[in-house]
Amino acid sequence: MKKIEIACFNLESALIAQKAGADRVELCSDMSVGGTTPTIETIQKARQHLTIDIYTMIRPRGGNFVYSNSEFEQMKSEIEIIKKLGVNGFVLGILNEDNSINIEQNKALVDLSKPFPCTFHRAIDEISDYEQALEDVISCGFSTILTSGTFPNVMEGKEVLMQMVLHANNRIEIMPGGGLRSTNISELNEMVNANWYHSSAITDGSVIANPEEIIQLKKMLQF
Repeated sequence: MKKIEIACFNLESALIAQKAGADRVELCSDMSVGGTTPTIETIQKARQHLTIDIYTMIRPRGGNFVYSNSEFEQMKSEIEIIKKLGVNGFVLGILNEDNSINIEQNKALVDLSKPFPCTFHRAIDEISDYEQALEDVISCGFSTILTSGTFPNVMEGKEVLMQMVLHANNRIEIMPGGGLRSTNISELNEMVNANWYHSSAITDGSVIANPEEIIQLKKMLQF
């Protein structure tokens, strides 16, 4: 069964996602910068109301994915606190100055997150050598990679996404996301054949998920 994760930038979207049939939510704040760590209050409220899985973004700021020592310590502290709030996983990713995978820091965060799984987010789309990046992310212990195939959106990156799924060979989940909509998910799924797909399901320029879009995303995956 193919599954859908909805990126939710507020509690309202998370509630909509569950009601519309999403399989999981990625909870974050600040859509304008692509998502940052949500507040403790938002996580607690989401956990009170949601029975589906909640993966929490761990990202101290927008911008690039190279972090200072203090930002790295902040990420560790956030994981330790949020682990106790009943979440089901984390979403994070750190790069080196040359845009390669920072194996040491990522592995430290993945180990700290245990027993919860971690998704490496779209920081991987900053990297040109996706095959090496894929191996590096696997070596860090991540369970999933969220990616648009190193292109701005999944339809431009569909060839790379297909290659990533083949290259991963069931060692890690490749989850296409970035410009994914009900209008293109069937075509993408036919080519890429991933198990998980990721969308904000926002269709009106707001920051709130559209329930009809989520229903359609799920429906189009069943064909």
